[in-house]
Amino acid sequence: QVQLVESGGGLQQAGESLRLSCVASGMISSIGMMGWYRQAPGKQRELVATISSFGSTDYVDDVQGRFTISRDNAKKTVNLQMNSLKPEDTAVYYCNARITTYQDFIAGRTSGSVYWGQGTQVTVSS
Repeated sequence: QVQLVESGGGLQQAGESLRLSCVASGMISSIGMMGWYRQAPGKQRELVATISSFGSTDYVDDVQGRFTISRDNAKKTVNLQMNSLKPEDTAVYYCNARITTYQDFIAGRTSGSVYWGQGTQVTVSS
């Protein structure tokens, strides 16, 4: 059983910072791409940032220069440092990871599956 658990959300004023963390647990053989998505009320879930297992990062234009994604492979965590927050950053933030379990590895399913966290609310007041 694989789980992704986010933490660090909350209420913050515009211009301030928040740091989100997500930890993966379970019978994990390896973790590939990890990322953060967000879903604002009445909108579709959208990609915020991704980071490969080698540390290569990519960001949506809205957050480029304000948000930083990082990961710790040994701790199976992915983080999102959010600076210069704006009210439009208000959303539920979800972490996502492509994970290969030991069962996948033994069965030859080397690409694994995509897992999602339960989400953490970020609210930015103006």
